[in-house]
Amino acid sequence: MDETITYVGLDVHKETIAVALADGGGRGDVRSFGQIVNTPTALARMLAKLSQPGRTLKFCYEAGPCGYGIQRQLSAAGHDCVVVAPSLIPRKPGDRIKTDRRDANNLARLHRAGELSAVWIPDTAHEAMRDLVRARLAAVRSLRQARQQLSGFLLGHGVGARIVNGVFVGDRQSQ
Repeated sequence: MDETITYVGLDVHKETIAVALADGGGRGDVRSFGQIVNTPTALARMLAKLSQPGRTLKFCYEAGPCGYGIQRQLSAAGHDCVVVAPSLIPRKPGDRIKTDRRDANNLARLHRAGELSAVWIPDTAHEAMRDLVRARLAAVRSLRQARQQLSGFLLGHGVGARIVNGVFVGDRQSQ
Protein backbone atom coordinates (compact mmCIF):
# COMPACT_ATOMS: atom_id res chain seq x y z
CA MET A 1 0.00 0.00 0.00
CA ASP A 2 1.34 3.44 -0.94
CA GLU A 3 1.97 6.06 1.69
CA THR A 4 -0.20 9.14 1.16
CA ILE A 5 0.71 12.55 2.50
CA THR A 6 -1.84 15.04 3.79
CA TYR A 7 -0.73 18.60 4.43
CA VAL A 8 -2.55 20.25 7.30
CA GLY A 9 -2.67 24.03 7.67
CA LEU A 10 -3.51 25.41 11.10
CA ASP A 11 -4.57 29.00 11.76
CA VAL A 12 -3.91 29.21 15.49
CA HIS A 13 -5.54 31.69 17.86
CA LYS A 14 -5.85 31.89 21.64
CA GLU A 15 -9.25 30.17 21.75
CA THR A 16 -9.55 28.32 18.43
CA ILE A 17 -7.64 26.62 15.64
CA ALA A 18 -8.94 26.59 12.05
CA VAL A 19 -7.87 23.39 10.26
CA ALA A 20 -7.50 22.81 6.50
CA LEU A 21 -6.35 19.71 4.60
CA ALA A 22 -4.53 19.41 1.27
CA ASP A 23 -3.86 15.95 -0.15
CA GLY A 24 -0.37 15.41 -1.52
CA GLY A 25 0.24 15.11 -5.21
CA GLY A 26 -0.06 18.68 -6.21
CA ARG A 27 -3.34 19.82 -7.67
CA GLY A 28 -6.12 18.50 -5.44
CA ASP A 29 -8.53 20.83 -3.71
CA VAL A 30 -7.78 22.20 -0.29
CA ARG A 31 -10.69 21.54 2.01
CA SER A 32 -11.59 22.94 5.39
CA PHE A 33 -11.69 20.43 8.22
CA GLY A 34 -13.39 22.92 10.51
CA GLN A 35 -12.48 24.69 13.69
CA ILE A 36 -11.40 23.18 17.00
CA VAL A 37 -10.85 24.58 20.46
CA ASN A 38 -7.20 25.41 21.19
CA THR A 39 -6.58 22.80 23.90
CA PRO A 40 -4.26 19.78 23.95
CA THR A 41 -7.28 17.47 24.31
CA ALA A 42 -9.04 18.87 21.24
CA LEU A 43 -5.79 18.67 19.26
CA ALA A 44 -5.37 15.01 20.28
CA ARG A 45 -8.98 14.27 19.21
CA MET A 46 -8.33 15.91 15.83
CA LEU A 47 -5.17 13.82 15.43
CA ALA A 48 -7.14 10.66 16.17
CA LYS A 49 -9.70 11.57 13.48
CA LEU A 50 -7.09 12.42 10.84
CA SER A 51 -4.61 9.61 11.52
CA GLN A 52 -5.06 6.56 9.32
CA PRO A 53 -2.76 3.67 8.44
CA GLY A 54 -0.72 4.58 5.37
CA ARG A 55 -1.30 8.31 5.78
CA THR A 56 1.42 10.77 6.77
CA LEU A 57 0.31 14.09 8.23
CA LYS A 58 2.48 17.18 7.76
CA PHE A 59 1.37 20.18 9.78
CA CYS A 60 2.22 23.87 9.57
CA TYR A 61 1.13 27.03 11.33
CA GLU A 62 2.23 30.66 11.65
CA ALA A 63 4.54 31.68 14.46
CA GLY A 64 2.71 33.91 16.89
CA PRO A 65 1.84 34.62 20.50
CA CYS A 66 0.58 31.08 21.14
CA GLY A 67 4.15 29.78 21.12
CA TYR A 68 5.44 26.34 20.25
CA GLY A 69 3.21 24.11 22.41
CA ILE A 70 1.22 22.84 19.42
CA GLN A 71 4.41 22.05 17.50
CA ARG A 72 5.80 20.14 20.48
CA GLN A 73 2.56 18.17 20.95
CA LEU A 74 2.38 17.23 17.26
CA SER A 75 6.07 16.27 17.14
CA ALA A 76 5.70 14.18 20.30
CA ALA A 77 2.84 12.34 18.57
CA GLY A 78 5.23 11.50 15.71
CA HIS A 79 4.03 14.02 13.14
CA ASP A 80 6.04 16.53 11.13
CA CYS A 81 5.14 20.11 12.10
CA VAL A 82 6.77 23.30 10.89
CA VAL A 83 6.23 26.78 12.26
CA VAL A 84 6.52 29.49 9.61
CA ALA A 85 7.29 33.18 9.90
CA PRO A 86 4.23 35.25 8.92
CA SER A 87 6.47 37.73 7.10
CA LEU A 88 7.80 34.97 4.81
CA ILE A 89 4.41 33.66 3.66
CA PRO A 90 3.82 34.55 -0.02
CA ARG A 91 0.78 36.79 -0.45
CA LYS A 92 -1.03 37.79 -3.64
CA PRO A 93 -1.12 41.54 -4.25
CA GLY A 94 -4.53 42.93 -3.40
CA ASP A 95 -5.58 39.88 -1.36
CA ARG A 96 -6.64 41.72 1.77
CA ILE A 97 -9.53 39.55 2.90
CA LYS A 98 -8.32 37.50 5.83
CA THR A 99 -10.41 34.90 7.58
CA ASP A 100 -9.28 32.02 9.74
CA ARG A 101 -10.56 29.48 7.21
CA ARG A 102 -8.84 31.21 4.27
CA ASP A 103 -5.57 31.48 6.20
CA ALA A 104 -5.64 27.76 7.10
CA ASN A 105 -6.43 26.81 3.48
CA ASN A 106 -3.62 29.02 2.21
CA LEU A 107 -1.14 27.51 4.68
CA ALA A 108 -2.07 23.95 3.66
CA ARG A 109 -1.78 24.81 -0.06
CA LEU A 110 1.58 26.58 0.32
CA HIS A 111 2.95 23.81 2.56
CA ARG A 112 2.03 21.22 -0.08
CA ALA A 113 3.77 23.36 -2.74
CA GLY A 114 6.90 23.65 -0.57
CA GLU A 115 6.75 27.45 -0.53
CA LEU A 116 7.00 27.97 3.24
CA SER A 117 10.15 28.70 5.24
CA ALA A 118 10.30 27.17 8.70
CA VAL A 119 11.59 29.08 11.70
CA TRP A 120 13.94 27.64 14.30
CA ILE A 121 12.09 25.98 17.17
CA PRO A 122 13.86 26.51 20.50
CA ASP A 123 13.88 23.72 23.03
CA THR A 124 12.11 24.40 26.33
CA ALA A 125 15.33 25.49 28.10
CA HIS A 126 16.15 28.01 25.33
CA GLU A 127 12.60 29.29 25.34
CA ALA A 128 12.58 29.71 29.13
CA MET A 129 15.90 31.59 29.07
CA ARG A 130 14.70 33.82 26.23
CA ASP A 131 11.47 34.61 28.11
CA LEU A 132 13.46 35.42 31.26
CA VAL A 133 15.82 37.76 29.37
CA ARG A 134 12.88 39.49 27.70
CA ALA A 135 11.10 39.92 31.05
CA ARG A 136 14.25 41.43 32.58
CA LEU A 137 14.69 43.83 29.66
CA ALA A 138 11.06 44.91 29.99
CA ALA A 139 11.52 45.51 33.74
CA VAL A 140 14.69 47.57 33.14
CA ARG A 141 12.90 49.60 30.46
CA SER A 142 9.93 50.17 32.79
CA LEU A 143 12.22 51.25 35.66
CA ARG A 144 14.06 53.71 33.41
CA GLN A 145 10.75 55.16 32.21
CA ALA A 146 9.47 55.55 35.79
CA ARG A 147 12.70 57.32 36.81
CA GLN A 148 12.41 59.70 33.87
CA GLN A 149 8.77 60.45 34.71
CA LEU A 150 9.60 61.10 38.37
CA SER A 151 12.55 63.29 37.43
CA GLY A 152 10.35 65.29 35.05
CA PHE A 153 7.63 65.65 37.68
CA LEU A 154 10.10 66.89 40.30
CA LEU A 155 11.74 69.28 37.84
CA GLY A 156 8.32 70.66 36.92
CA HIS A 157 7.66 71.36 40.60
CA GLY A 158 10.93 73.16 41.18
CA VAL A 159 12.97 70.28 42.56
CA GLY A 160 16.09 69.39 40.62
CA ALA A 161 16.90 65.73 41.11
CA ARG A 162 19.60 63.38 40.00
CA ILE A 163 20.36 59.73 40.67
CA VAL A 164 23.44 58.89 42.74
CA ASN A 165 24.15 55.19 43.31
CA GLY A 166 20.57 54.30 42.43
CA VAL A 167 19.06 56.85 44.87
CA PHE A 168 17.29 60.07 43.96
CA VAL A 169 19.09 63.07 45.42
CA GLY A 170 17.14 66.29 45.16
CA ASP A 171 18.39 69.80 45.67
CA ARG A 172 15.81 72.45 46.34
CA GLN A 173 15.83 75.17 43.73
CA SER A 174 14.62 78.68 44.30
CA GLN A 175 10.86 78.99 44.34
